Amino acid sequence: MEYEKITDAEKFASALTELRIEYLTEDYGGLSLTELEQLREKLPHYFKSHLNVDLFAYVCRAGELIAGCCFLFVSEKPPNPSFINGKTGTLLNVYTRPEFRRKGIAGRLIKMLIADSSEMKLDFLELKSTDDGYELYKSLGFEDAVSKYHNMKLIIDKQNRL
Repeated sequence: MEYEKITDAEKFASALTELRIEYLTEDYGGLSLTELEQLREKLPHYFKSHLNVDLFAYVCRAGELIAGCCFLFVSEKPPNPSFINGKTGTLLNVYTRPEFRRKGIAGRLIKMLIADSSEMKLDFLELKSTDDGYELYKSLGFEDAVSKYHNMKLIIDKQNRL
């Protein structure tokens, strides 16, 4: 097994697209043909534009097959006392193919990502955990976030333009 941070967006855009789709298919319990088509169209462009700019991908390869991956999305905001450097990271798309699970792949990839986050001087990493991943993240030092703020969102679509 080889562990690495992806540096060649052109070479790996297709493989990262398929891993993201596998992850989303599991996460959502399936995707429609329309959703799959849209994702296959949009994701390669996203990876080619963002990889090693504000998105970093870590993979474990078993030969040519990528067995697992995780992504680090870095954002920069105006500093405040909670993030004095103004740079934070979001850990996402932690995924290991079913046949490679329970072998420590995700943990090792996340440790690589954490080491790079320190070198990038990120103030903190955040994530949203499923029940399946919760204990792994706790074992790596992640804590439940407590905030006086509510996690909210507004979905923007053609019918909902303000």
